[in-house]
Amino acid sequence: MTASTTAEADGFETWLRARVPERGLRPKGAAVLEVLLTQPRRVSYSSAAEAAELAGVNVATVSRTAQTLGFSGWSDLQQELRARFLSSLSAPEVAAAQHTEGELGTASLRRDLESLAVLNRRLEEEQIRVIAEAMARARRILIVAHGSYVAIGTALAHNVRLAGYDATVVHDADLANAVSRIGPDDVLVAISFWRLYQNTVTAAEEAHARGARVFVLSDAASPALVATAEEVLLIPAEGAAFFPSLTPGLAVAQAIVAQLSTVDPKRTRRSIEAAEEQWSRFGLMHRQPRRG
Repeated sequence: MTASTTAEADGFETWLRARVPERGLRPKGAAVLEVLLTQPRRVSYSSAAEAAELAGVNVATVSRTAQTLGFSGWSDLQQELRARFLSSLSAPEVAAAQHTEGELGTASLRRDLESLAVLNRRLEEEQIRVIAEAMARARRILIVAHGSYVAIGTALAHNVRLAGYDATVVHDADLANAVSRIGPDDVLVAISFWRLYQNTVTAAEEAHARGARVFVLSDAASPALVATAEEVLLIPAEGAAFFPSLTPGLAVAQAIVAQLSTVDPKRTRRSIEAAEEQWSRFGLMHRQPRRG
């Protein structure tokens, strides 16, 4: 085991043990915890019944243990386990770890549908509302995203601006410059899936220290981001191949913007009308020729 792998394993155990209540777990619950700690790869793809068999307990005990650890049930705990397990893997290792049958194209569609169903069950409307209202009150909105997830940040920033608010998506070298100007009247949205970039953590920490409101869209509740964030929206992101899925993250970005448009409808309407006018002046939209 490499030093980095050892550190990741230690971090996983620290995270999971920190969720155990002070009173501890009953013997059967402790048996479930031991399976989670010693076989995270296996249980992250197991049903509650399979996890119960591994621990030598019944399914009800598995569900109760998940709830004792702060999850709504086994499916939510399993989602977090899988996200943390996958984040420790390289891209080829992620591909090897996938449990898919048949063609990958249709498997990818099925996985996205499953993830959206999980997201629909676990995401709270209040979380979306809090973020949208914070954006509406902010002087500026800074959106941090890296890799393929820049696509989610770009879509979010584009629609937030269209709704009438100042939003910018930043990454790489531009991030340090943007964070240097952030203040108490601003909002930072950190978008991070699979493996966490250090400069995303640094940006969130700096924004929090400067008094800005910080929100996180991620597939795992990283302690480094939880410590700075007002809200962490946990979003399934597992794909069927060697890269995570963009679909659930885009769905949440769209939900945030939809809610934002209701905060000040007149402002949003004026902004969209102004944008439409400029689209026309710039001749951006293709127009079908009229038929005589």
